[in-house]
Amino acid sequence: MSIYISGIGVSKGIAIGEAFVLAREQVDITQRTLAASEIKSEIKRFKKAMKLANKQLHDIKKKIAKNTADDILVFIDTHLLMLEDPAFDEGTIANIREFSCNAEWALQMQGERLVQVFDEMEDPYLRTRKDDVLHVVKRIQTALLGKEDVHDGISYKGKIIIADDLTPADTIMMQHQKVAGFITEYGGPLSHTAILARNLGIPAIVGLHHARHLIHRDETLVIDGLTGVVINEPDKKSLKYYRAVKRNETAKRNLLNDLSGKPAVTLDNKQITLHGNIDRPADIRTIKKYDNTGVGLYRTEMLFIELNQWPDQQTHFKTYKRAVKALEGKPLTIRTMDLGADKEIQDTIDHGPMAHNPAMGLRAIRRCLKEPQDFMPQLLAILRVSAFGPVRIMIPMLTNTGELDQVLALIEDAKQLLTKKNIAYDKKIPVGAMIEVPAAALAADAFASKLDFLSIGTNDLIQYTLAIDRIDDEVNYLFNPLHPAVLKLIQMTIDAGKKANIPVSMCGEMASDTLYTRLLLGMGLEYFSVQANSLLEVKHIIVHSTLTTLQPEVEAIMHIHDEEEVKSRVQQLVNLL
Repeated sequence: MSIYISGIGVSKGIAIGEAFVLAREQVDITQRTLAASEIKSEIKRFKKAMKLANKQLHDIKKKIAKNTADDILVFIDTHLLMLEDPAFDEGTIANIREFSCNAEWALQMQGERLVQVFDEMEDPYLRTRKDDVLHVVKRIQTALLGKEDVHDGISYKGKIIIADDLTPADTIMMQHQKVAGFITEYGGPLSHTAILARNLGIPAIVGLHHARHLIHRDETLVIDGLTGVVINEPDKKSLKYYRAVKRNETAKRNLLNDLSGKPAVTLDNKQITLHGNIDRPADIRTIKKYDNTGVGLYRTEMLFIELNQWPDQQTHFKTYKRAVKALEGKPLTIRTMDLGADKEIQDTIDHGPMAHNPAMGLRAIRRCLKEPQDFMPQLLAILRVSAFGPVRIMIPMLTNTGELDQVLALIEDAKQLLTKKNIAYDKKIPVGAMIEVPAAALAADAFASKLDFLSIGTNDLIQYTLAIDRIDDEVNYLFNPLHPAVLKLIQMTIDAGKKANIPVSMCGEMASDTLYTRLLLGMGLEYFSVQANSLLEVKHIIVHSTLTTLQPEVEAIMHIHDEEEVKSRVQQLVNLL
């Protein structure tokens, strides 16, 4: 008898195979009080476990194929860096000494402290970084208890793995054994299992509670990584259907792959520029995996977050130069620091009292203008790397031209400093602005008259226009890219760019969603910057679209006030042949 179960689909694709239930032995941690004479040997035991955990991760890294993308390896590297972080080492040793307790308990306390730090962050992705802490803690505790690696001697080829959760090391090792798919009891769309599964192209479902009790080893499963549906012991009719879907997916994927490296040109011969978004230079490898194109948004704040401080000029320069070199002549748009709201570092947390509403507070360019001595190293570094390839500067969170004038003056100061030192840079480096606040969209013509390009950041633009926090479960149902007010602000920005004869791009999530591609084309958007794994899907829509057909349809949509009708009409655009 077939049983249908639902979880959260996080990596699309159909997988058909036998279940392999990953049974982990629970790490039982109990507190033990030590005599004063035992403290020294307990610290030594803890350090030995740290070395063993480090060796295990290095051994796993050695087994990974040399052509594995850097953005996948970074998950293992993150755990290795944590093992070297004093927060684990010194913090745990301090607990052993202060509480005269065993290393397992001291590590447990330290892990709970670190998890609490991440739990208090607003950014949903950063909150999931607590998973790294939990995975590293568990690996060290396993080493302390002398347990064997759960994967030793096991073959996962063609299996669908059922687990409570998977570490990055688990996921990568299983992928190299050619697993068919994953199901985990915990996790969400931003968990590392989900991100890695998407990057590795493995169908995956997370958040399927009690999966290990509902599914047994060797049972035949069908999983749909898009809808989150699992069919346990499917009948012949269901198997036949899903095998056909899987074949169609493979054929479609092959068609998409054929688009790689080809221009994004509409059926009526309009060239569209399609770039990718990155957080780190290593992400360029992922872009190249899909298409050989440039970067329309480099979110530099991840460098600040990873260092937990404002980087110096040389750190900025070396990091950005890696990106320029990796792009081999393709353009790189560097967004200046956008810290604040849901992205913070210790330097800024300690800077003053916590804002009552950080999303409306001292963030992005506001913070940079308040601390120009910290902002200048980033501007100098961006200018310096412009000597090595095509680079653009993009300013986030501008709300008025007064702020823009201050930024342009700082850029001129930076240019003069470099000229005096005879350091090369692109004297005509393009400078643009993110349009992500309603005030900026309403004044887009004023910004366009002073800049070389504009870029629409839809995530914040929608949030601020509709006065909702999209990560707040109580109101995120109101987050609607198709709200008529949002569409009008986008249209005003595109029109302002055309009037000033400067390019307007879109780099928010809306640009990556193929539901909106034809709507945006019809509105006149000619520059898209999207997530790497959306590049070919968006290109597929572009090359099968005719602007002269879309434009009158979209113009009619712009006069509709009912949100449901707008949604229905946009869906009709998607279905156009």
